[in-house]
Amino acid sequence: MKDEKRTNWVLTIVLILGTITVFFPLYMAFIIAFKQPSEMTNDVAGALAFPSRWSFDNFRQAMEVTDFWRSLGNSLLITVATIVLAIVIHSIAGYVIGRGMAQRKSFRLIYLYIVSGMFVPFSILMMPLVKQTAQMGLGNRLGVILLYVVFYMPMNVLLYTGYLKNIPIALEEAADIDGASTWTTFWKVIFPMMSPMHATVAILTALGTWNDVMTPLVIMSGTGINTLPLAQLNFQTQFGTNYNLAFASYILALIPILLFYIICQKQILNGVANGAVKG
Repeated sequence: MKDEKRTNWVLTIVLILGTITVFFPLYMAFIIAFKQPSEMTNDVAGALAFPSRWSFDNFRQAMEVTDFWRSLGNSLLITVATIVLAIVIHSIAGYVIGRGMAQRKSFRLIYLYIVSGMFVPFSILMMPLVKQTAQMGLGNRLGVILLYVVFYMPMNVLLYTGYLKNIPIALEEAADIDGASTWTTFWKVIFPMMSPMHATVAILTALGTWNDVMTPLVIMSGTGINTLPLAQLNFQTQFGTNYNLAFASYILALIPILLFYIICQKQILNGVANGAVKG
């Protein structure tokens, strides 16, 4: 009984520390976004204090500096296109590899080859990719989308293959007896049953794509096309950073992806529990 109480106290303390760790940066970003530059001080009390006057001027200026609506449109286009392609392509790959591994060892090697891509750092691939995309005429939004689909393939195939182990193969055998082709079986039976994993893949891919700076920076450099993270680099100069406008812009950029996460939260938890743990 004492050990159980001690464990509960430890868990409570860990949860409190975790909550503070997550919410403190959000609190700082929120109050700085509403403060004026003159209110920025070096002392701790002044930094934690509420702004003397709540104003949305920083948000208005941030939207002007980043050309917010155009940058938001580019980010949404790249993120949504990447999510759709990732779910379609990676689920098919995961299905083929997952079912094939039970019959042929070659599929196991293919699986390990694809998953090993998670351990290749982007810095190694950066310069060759810049040259290749430029030569192929893909130094634009399409090129960025295709690269994201490739970059997130190892992680997503790992998730889909693991989740597929929870779907009885008897369902496919029954569909085969009814005369359904493999393609029909996948789209009519398997694909709908992987909805929790679709949500998990969608949010993980969206988070990485939405917040990424390096890929659009090196691929679309000089095109004049900005995503929100790229546009936010305007707040940093050789003389310093305008934190008030920068944090206002960060808050604006956080809202769409936060809403998306809240909507998909239940499906995400189901997907991770059934796929990652049992996979």
